Amino acid sequence: MMLTGFFFLLFLTDGVLPENNCSYQDVLNHLQLTKTNELYSMTRPVKNYKRPTRVSLEVLLYAILDVVEKDQKFIPYVWTVMRWNNEYISWDPNQFCGIDNVSLPAEVLWIPDITIEEMTEKDKAPPSPYLTINDKGDVEVQNDQVLVSTCRMHIYKFPFDIQNCNLSFKSIIHTAKDIRLQPSDNSTEATLWSRDVMRTQYEWLFLNMTVTTNNASDLISQDIIIYTITMKRRSLLYIVNFLVPVLFFLCLDLASFLISDSGGEKLSFKVTVLLAVTVLQLILNDILPASSNRIPLIAVYCIGIFAMMLLSLLETILVMHLMEKDSQASQDNKADNGRNKDCNKRGKANFHNSHQEGNEWTQCGCIYDVCETPSELLPVTKEGNSRKVIEEYHALEKLSDELREMQKTLSLLLSNTKEVAKPGYWTRVAKKVNKVFFIFYLTVVSLFLIIIFLKWNTG
Repeated sequence: MMLTGFFFLLFLTDGVLPENNCSYQDVLNHLQLTKTNELYSMTRPVKNYKRPTRVSLEVLLYAILDVVEKDQKFIPYVWTVMRWNNEYISWDPNQFCGIDNVSLPAEVLWIPDITIEEMTEKDKAPPSPYLTINDKGDVEVQNDQVLVSTCRMHIYKFPFDIQNCNLSFKSIIHTAKDIRLQPSDNSTEATLWSRDVMRTQYEWLFLNMTVTTNNASDLISQDIIIYTITMKRRSLLYIVNFLVPVLFFLCLDLASFLISDSGGEKLSFKVTVLLAVTVLQLILNDILPASSNRIPLIAVYCIGIFAMMLLSLLETILVMHLMEKDSQASQDNKADNGRNKDCNKRGKANFHNSHQEGNEWTQCGCIYDVCETPSELLPVTKEGNSRKVIEEYHALEKLSDELREMQKTLSLLLSNTKEVAKPGYWTRVAKKVNKVFFIFYLTVVSLFLIIIFLKWNTG
């Protein structure tokens, strides 16, 4: 009698159980879906093994956590949604109070072995413990993952660079004969949805996400879905903290041409500025990767400015050497002039002494001429001494004339040397060198900076 009433109740409700008797467990009991039922968990869920399982994939970029240029790493936070059909699962929602989907533990059902080619470290976050099935047999698994993936960085235009990092999804062991991958969204949808859910972008600006499908050309190959994330670096901090300070140091080096070359302050100032640029280069070395196909423009920027400042330092050393040479020449001229004056004084004194001796002998002769001496020997002696003194006096005058001629000849021979060695010559040469080099330095630096910034803008 009770059994007849139950069937009568089913007839009145068109086979739908009352709501107070409906539960998810009734659906599972109807499907005989348990952890011990190997039909659902052991093998690919198809009734004909020749029919591949079609897996649709959806990926959303939730955050850009880090980009490590030195190690060529890209660390995003992504949401992935996989959907496929299990041919052993189906029920009529009308028989179970309209229940059309059920959440189950993930280990109960077979799940495609989809992996990411670029992933270098296993995701430390635990996978989602549940999946969802519907009345048509569609299974959906949602996962959020922190991926540590490799990404080849193109840093030629650093810090104005745009990077493209790929996330390639494929099966680990199944070929196209078993699993066919297909994206459930296109590039436009993936970009828009990722922008809507984006929470943080680190120092990067997310531009777009491109979805590319590489279908297998034969059944022994694998389908691959590639999500290409394009992002642009926010370069403001690098401009403020690196590019502008280097430019300021270059301006200081240009301003150092106003410092006098006579002391050592200019040289020490230039060395200090050069060391400051070296410190910034060491900081840059910690940022950029050790290997690159092309030398980054920022490295060319630093090396070029460093080379120009080094050339300026060498020019300062040359100018100081020329001025020191001029100073040494002035001191030598003063010493030579002093020695020449002493020699002239001594020569004049000797000449006057000799001249006075001759006069004395002459005076003596004259006195002797006046004196009367009875002896005949005295006039002979007086006349001989007077003649000898006169001959010596004429010889000295002749020698003095020869010395004057030699002095004139030497003066003519050394006239060019005196012109070169006159005070201030090397100082004037140093000033000319300094002026020419400043014009050259300013021109080369201006052209270099213009070319570098044009390269950064056009690449």
